[in-house]
Amino acid sequence: MSDQVAAADPRIVRTRRDVVETVSALLLEDGWEAVTHAAVATRSGYAKGTVYAHWPTRLDLVRAAIEQICDAAHHPAPTGDLHADLRAGLHDFATDLSERHLDRLLAGVIERTGQGEVVRSLRRRLYDTGTSGLRAILDAHIHPDDIAPVLTQLTGAVLVRVTFEGEPATDDFIDDLIHRALTSTRPHPQRGR
Repeated sequence: MSDQVAAADPRIVRTRRDVVETVSALLLEDGWEAVTHAAVATRSGYAKGTVYAHWPTRLDLVRAAIEQICDAAHHPAPTGDLHADLRAGLHDFATDLSERHLDRLLAGVIERTGQGEVVRSLRRRLYDTGTSGLRAILDAHIHPDDIAPVLTQLTGAVLVRVTFEGEPATDDFIDDLIHRALTSTRPHPQRGR
């Protein structure tokens, strides 16, 4: 059966959707190690052979789930107020880490960093998706050369605060972080600040 015919078959579409949703839930709830063909088959209600037929390796399952998670991601809509938008974006990032289990996804790909291009691309996709809203906010206000260092400073500090220190990213913490990160930035050459 060709890929086009398979994609049009509602049973195959439903199977792929159900299995990928199951893998996503396993990844977010229990981490990378919980994703096995047997666990996915049991939880999704599909035969293990069906799961293997569409996703021959664990990495295939994880990649499909991470792609789906990234495709479904959303960020707060910017208002044009740099400080307020960064605050909302950083709170969203902190929530993704602590309540939506982005930390587990990141830990899984970081742990497997040396295991090939697919894992490297998944790590990059998670980072790009997780920071795209903040990057867009910064792009509208600060000099392009300042975006990458400021983004690293903001997200790195929130990541350490929430995951390593186990502390909440409070308004006071985020406000101080934003102030420190923006102190040495230049305004965007065409837009001002």
